[in-house]
Amino acid sequence: MKKVKLYILILIMALGATSCLDKYPEDAILANQGITTVDEADQAVIGIYSSFLSGALYSGYLTLLPDLQADLAYAVNGYTNTYGDIWRWNILATNSEIEAVYASLYAVIGRCNFLLDNAEKLKLQLSDDDLLDRLEQYCGEAYFARALAYSELIKLYCKAYESDEEAKNELGVVLRTNYYSDEPIQRASLYDSYQQVLMDLDHAAEILTLGEDYDPSVDGYIYNTTYFNEYTAYALRARVALYMKKYDEAIKYATKVIDSDHFFLSNANQMYNSNYSYYQYMWTSDNSTEVIWKIGFTTTSYGGALGRVFFNYDYSSLKPDYVPAQWVLNLYGETDLRYNTFFQTYTTGHTHGLTWPLLMKYWGNEDLFNQAQLLHVSMPKVFRLSEQYLIRAEAYVQKGELNKAAKDITALRSARYASYGGGTSMNEENAMTIIEEERVKELYMEGFRLTDLKRWHKGFERTPQEQSLENGSSLVVEKDNPLFVWPIPQHEIESPGANIEPNESNK
Repeated sequence: MKKVKLYILILIMALGATSCLDKYPEDAILANQGITTVDEADQAVIGIYSSFLSGALYSGYLTLLPDLQADLAYAVNGYTNTYGDIWRWNILATNSEIEAVYASLYAVIGRCNFLLDNAEKLKLQLSDDDLLDRLEQYCGEAYFARALAYSELIKLYCKAYESDEEAKNELGVVLRTNYYSDEPIQRASLYDSYQQVLMDLDHAAEILTLGEDYDPSVDGYIYNTTYFNEYTAYALRARVALYMKKYDEAIKYATKVIDSDHFFLSNANQMYNSNYSYYQYMWTSDNSTEVIWKIGFTTTSYGGALGRVFFNYDYSSLKPDYVPAQWVLNLYGETDLRYNTFFQTYTTGHTHGLTWPLLMKYWGNEDLFNQAQLLHVSMPKVFRLSEQYLIRAEAYVQKGELNKAAKDITALRSARYASYGGGTSMNEENAMTIIEEERVKELYMEGFRLTDLKRWHKGFERTPQEQSLENGSSLVVEKDNPLFVWPIPQHEIESPGANIEPNESNK
């Protein structure tokens, strides 16, 4: 029942008559009261973190829809039609999931602005240094959360970034940096939208710094954290720099994370216990030395169930809506231990009895299942060290530094393969193919594929596989198809007082 109420709330937010930009945090103090103490600011930050639990975000739509829309999975005969419009490329400005993602990201931004506006007023009333330090910490977390939300809006609802000059003439997102604002509701340029993200990340990194004297062995390791810190800011900065084609910046910030000694790749060759390797344990228990930031779930506070559409387990049979594409399964080599971590072959409970490798990656957190019978619920791992290696490797390739790129791919594969010796052979002809395939193998169903195809200016083709749904299995999508950019929700364009230009996909 809790999940049902959550989805209803999201849909109400998305489908309401007013703009998502005009929403108060539903549990916020009234605007005429504001935040009057540091403890109230603390509660506001808790609200920001809680907003990421939404099933419209990382534990649901934001993660799954971009990969399902692309070429990584097939709907099977007998499926429930969950996300069917997205998979079939019947993508409209009135699609409830697309509306919910948009609304939920702006809800995060609204919470951040609410805290930041009130914090500035509260600072003027405080003289206690400890209280001021606490308040500053909360502001740093809000800056990062706002940057993250804006980066996701840009990723999904804007075109790929080609250059600064072009971006100045492309549509970005509606920017709001104050909760109480009379500014016109209109889209900034793509350039200005990314500049806002970068400014927020600069603020966050400066405020959330651990300090040069921070000793993990004494002060505690920060891997596997559910809280923001300077390294979450660096990780997002590296990702954003790659998307902006700022390859030197991508290398710089990915290196800060990789060389920090705060995070370590989870090795698929080393056993955590008698049942699981360290890499498997990351997916069965959501704990890992390579997790830079995850969204923490408990049995009473959790988001969506990422694995449901890949299993629909009813304690007697499995009836998946979607199964992995055969071409993806074929990418994994014989010694690549990611395959057995991610996939396991089952005979499904559909009437056709399809036997196929299903996505075990999101079978669900074992502790949450054992304690509360929560099926297919996994904690989203929004930033992982492996992505930073992939970011840096791609940036090196784009700069023609293939030897350095090959070393990063070798480091990643050495932690994932049963045996990987002799390094990675990379040349101008195969370098980007290696990068592209490695991103699929490592980041499968983590929400990157649609954006990757968009920024690489690549299309794709689906051809039918065993028991795949006829409507959608034969699909050719040309590069730069307008639907690589999600439409702005129609209710936002039509909301009173708004002057929001639509995307080409709206038309």
